[in-house]
Amino acid sequence: NPVFVLDEIDKIGKSGHGDPSSALLEVLDPEQNDTFQDNFVEIEYDLSKVLFIATANDLSTIQPALRDRMEIIPINGYTIEEKVQIAKKHLIPKLVKDHGIKASDIKINQKLLEKVIMSYTNESGVRGLEKKIAKLVRIRAKEIAFEESFSISIDNEFLVKSLGPGMDPSKYSQHLMPGVVTGLAWTRTGGDILFIETSKTKGKGKLTLTGNLGDVMKESAVIALEYLKANASKFGFTQLDIDESNFHIHVPEGATPKDGPSAGVTMITALSSAILNKKVKKFLAMTGEVTLRGDVLAVGGIKEKILAAKRAGIKHILLPEANKKDVDDIKIDYLKGLDFKYVKKMEDVIHFSLN
Repeated sequence: NPVFVLDEIDKIGKSGHGDPSSALLEVLDPEQNDTFQDNFVEIEYDLSKVLFIATANDLSTIQPALRDRMEIIPINGYTIEEKVQIAKKHLIPKLVKDHGIKASDIKINQKLLEKVIMSYTNESGVRGLEKKIAKLVRIRAKEIAFEESFSISIDNEFLVKSLGPGMDPSKYSQHLMPGVVTGLAWTRTGGDILFIETSKTKGKGKLTLTGNLGDVMKESAVIALEYLKANASKFGFTQLDIDESNFHIHVPEGATPKDGPSAGVTMITALSSAILNKKVKKFLAMTGEVTLRGDVLAVGGIKEKILAAKRAGIKHILLPEANKKDVDDIKIDYLKGLDFKYVKKMEDVIHFSLN
């Protein structure tokens, strides 16, 4: 009963030489792989006892018929807290041994490890992190070999000198003007916060979107404006206030593609804030999909989003009611200092978030 690993099955390409994914249909289909016919040696093989494990980075590129025969097990990237533990327990001891120095020759504290992870690597795994730590260990090994003086503990100055200045992770900045809301996003490399900015000018109800937004996120913005038109009286303004104004929604970091439905509540809040000229509650971040009826729907990546919010200095998190079960699954240590508000309707979001 062998185990076959088909690594990166999403990279299989169709060409003039044939379509390998079509041949794999017979191999992976439990209904017919007990009599798999090998056309090269013209012998039938029973593959029903073989365990096939396939890996993929992107499910969308796998042929639908082939994907239908697989049981999908999604594996999220490591959180920063998990990466710190992997580095402390596995990577650093391994690299110290590989470079022929003693564990007592180098000490990297947890705060510095977090800085290496957030400022110098941007990945779902730990391959890049291992390279960065290996560079620090090599420099220490060189110092020992050349009998240079050094401090055992790695400090921030040594880090910048060895790895360069790095990139500052997104931090919450107080919204000093109406129309700016902090949203929570999920990426392949973990959670992140994003700022949605809205400006209002005199016009004819035109909506402009910038910031390299995908189709789903653009649709969320259109839904947001249409919802506010239909429900203007609930929030203290009229449809005329919208029809006689132009709105510009911008999501900074325009070079980074952004997509997904989870910015729906954030966009409605940003537009409401701009129309009513009210600032959003301080230290608040939110996520959730919204419908034209104003229902707030559940979204994914809750654990990663919450951890990103905590790292960024957020204190209040607004989530869909249906995501409460996801929060209950998170270790209580990660939730200290955070206040959660669960909502079902968009009216609750507006009333809670606008001062």
